[in-house]
Amino acid sequence: MKLLVSAAAILATASVAGAKPPPAGVLVPGRSLGGLRLGMAPAQVRAAWGPDFGRCRSCRYRTWYYNYAGFSPKGAGVEFRQGRVAAIFTLWSPSSWHTPRRLRIGDPVGRLTQVYGALPRVECGGYYALTQPGQVTTAYYVREERIWGFGLSRAEVSACR
Repeated sequence: MKLLVSAAAILATASVAGAKPPPAGVLVPGRSLGGLRLGMAPAQVRAAWGPDFGRCRSCRYRTWYYNYAGFSPKGAGVEFRQGRVAAIFTLWSPSSWHTPRRLRIGDPVGRLTQVYGALPRVECGGYYALTQPGQVTTAYYVREERIWGFGLSRAEVSACR
């Protein structure tokens, strides 16, 4: 399962020293996740979420992990390309994250369809993403028919994490 492999990579490669994303992040579809926006510079991410984060040593692109507890996979990640945020995503289903329309991580996938309508599905291996495509792709990660996480990415960046 790609999700479990990703978690193992996080635990094996991230050096986390008290880094934390927001305790109750909000996904504003097509705009922001946890207060971060695509295109932000690393200094802006540090100013918003703090200077302590784990760095992925095996990722193709510079990726920072902000975890709620050291060496625990729950939290959020930020991927940079060409010095700017290209993707923002939650990790391991952090509770209290939601959308302005009150879709929450942990909700049944049917709630997503009620709130946002039918969305295109992207298979990610072990889980899938329901996406709202556009210049900014909004991803709702689904595992075992529950909302597992949220993500935002530039259109040319894979929704799968």
